[in-house]
Amino acid sequence: MKHYAIESQNFSVKGNWIKHLLKGRNTDLPEFQGKKGLLFSTITLEKMIEEEFLHDDFALTSDPKRSIRTYSSGEQRKALLQYLFKQKPDFLVLDNPFDCLDVESVAALKQQLIEISEQLPLIQLFKRKSDLMPFVTDVLIIEKEKLINSFTIGEFKKRHLHLESTFLQGSIPAPIKRFSNTPNELVKLQNVTVHYDGRCILNNINWTINKGEFWHLIGPNGSGKTTLLTMIYGDNPKAFGQDIYIFGNKKGSGESVWDIKEKIGYFTPSMTERFHSSQTVEQMVISGLVDSVGLYLKPSDMQRNLAQQWLKVLGLLNKKDERFYKLSQINQRMVLIARAMIKHPPLLVLDEPSTGLDDIHASLMVQLIQKIAEESETAILYVSHRKEEGLLPQYVYKLNTNEGGSEGIIL
Repeated sequence: MKHYAIESQNFSVKGNWIKHLLKGRNTDLPEFQGKKGLLFSTITLEKMIEEEFLHDDFALTSDPKRSIRTYSSGEQRKALLQYLFKQKPDFLVLDNPFDCLDVESVAALKQQLIEISEQLPLIQLFKRKSDLMPFVTDVLIIEKEKLINSFTIGEFKKRHLHLESTFLQGSIPAPIKRFSNTPNELVKLQNVTVHYDGRCILNNINWTINKGEFWHLIGPNGSGKTTLLTMIYGDNPKAFGQDIYIFGNKKGSGESVWDIKEKIGYFTPSMTERFHSSQTVEQMVISGLVDSVGLYLKPSDMQRNLAQQWLKVLGLLNKKDERFYKLSQINQRMVLIARAMIKHPPLLVLDEPSTGLDDIHASLMVQLIQKIAEESETAILYVSHRKEEGLLPQYVYKLNTNEGGSEGIIL
């Protein structure tokens, strides 16, 4: 039985190639002509979650009193896969099945897929070579909705991706002015415990982030990583009354959320969805100096010069006058990280910055983060399920889940 894989960085399941395939009308794979396929995807999951909400259709849960929305990401995908398999399709299309899953959930889902592969043909969309399932026999290369090449899995693994040795140019620029009176302890959590609806999420967390340190925060889906980030960066009301110190001040002792955010650079990929105005690439970087979503005042020559220095480092100076929203995915992320770093904040929070990227673009992201770590005094809090090759955090803080709430340990 053949199982296919498709490189998906420039390929979408919303396109006609997949639509025709699922309906049994794709001529590139004649063995699926007239066959019925189903899509295992976040898109399918979101539609079923909406159907449950609107019409009380609890198709994915065995307990009608519990919404699928309350399941972890791993549990949701397990339930969806079981549901699709019960529909008795002729084949399944797997749309980047491991995106945003923790290590344990990935391992469990892989085992499910291996078992299903013995009974059904599977077509896996992937961005990372390391995600390729062991049962894949052939890899298809599709561009602009057309099949342009195919390889056996052995031939594909022998191909070497062109990973740029470097794309960065020169050193990162210094800030216009530096933060003063910043204590050595940037973040300090002492015996922090958080409950939601009677359930303990974080249990007795003790963690200190000092100046210039590079931390990797890990933990299973649902372990409380997002809660922990909002305690530090956001205005999570659960932070008040706890022994949490941000830049030497106890949380809730009088400083505003904006006082804290001024000293923290923050990036998560979902931020790119917020910017659809006519802001140029240069204006987007400059906006990091004034902590605004866009730029509404005429920038000074000094501000423009600093932004252009950052764009030169990124190799994007020639795009400074282009509209930000028209940039490629990787270039948007690079620009927003430059925006977060332009002031050289004491702390930079990077929440899953490489999620959804292919191997080449993840390598570029790693180079930028590592360069910031090596050439600035900014402490970095990096959150990701993946251990990226070439990224060298000094410390790892792991949240371990149990019935009494997640506990943290330094690895």
